[in-house]
Amino acid sequence: MPDPVTYSLADGIATLAMDDGKANAMAPAMSAALNAGLDRATADGARAIVIRGRPGLLSGGFDLKIIRGDDEALKAKMREDGMALLKRLYLSPLPIVFGVTGHAVAMGALLLFAGDYRIGLAGDFRIGLNETGIGLSLPIAGLAMGRDRLAPTVFQRATINAELFSPEDAVAAGYLDRVADASGFDAALAEAAGTLAELDTAAFAETKRRVRQATLDRIAALGA
Repeated sequence: MPDPVTYSLADGIATLAMDDGKANAMAPAMSAALNAGLDRATADGARAIVIRGRPGLLSGGFDLKIIRGDDEALKAKMREDGMALLKRLYLSPLPIVFGVTGHAVAMGALLLFAGDYRIGLAGDFRIGLNETGIGLSLPIAGLAMGRDRLAPTVFQRATINAELFSPEDAVAAGYLDRVADASGFDAALAEAAGTLAELDTAAFAETKRRVRQATLDRIAALGA
């Protein structure tokens, strides 16, 4: 099976490009590949990391075939791996830039809460948490991060009501920081990653820890 994540490094910026040929589902193989990419970026001395999808899609979330299947151990592993990756990204000492190349729903949208800068591709795409619409409850860790990152005025609509947002509306909601059209998307990603890479690495990591560690502590206190 081909690796669902392609790694590249240029000018101190590591890029992890997600493409499993399907929904970029956050199955155990995808989580493992992203973790391997993060490890490699650190070993290579990268100063920032870009995570992006393929044209039209960042991720459709957890693998519904696993969710609706009978293998309970695999379901548990997928959830545990996904939440562990989300927490790792949330506190990553290296800046994380997300290139949202299209739709980002469910776990695909939760990933955006861990980004330090998130750029969406303009287009007829939907971003958000559709879990309650498909019979799933949102994970405690994702809700806690969402409470920090989403605009308070949309938090309950975004979580309880499963409201999905266009890229432009996703900026106001708190999923994205900006939107770029196709002609300027790659340049916008490079600019954002380059700007963050110029920050003092130690100061960035410690300030990020001071801002975000309390959220992870609250999650841990809830046993999640």
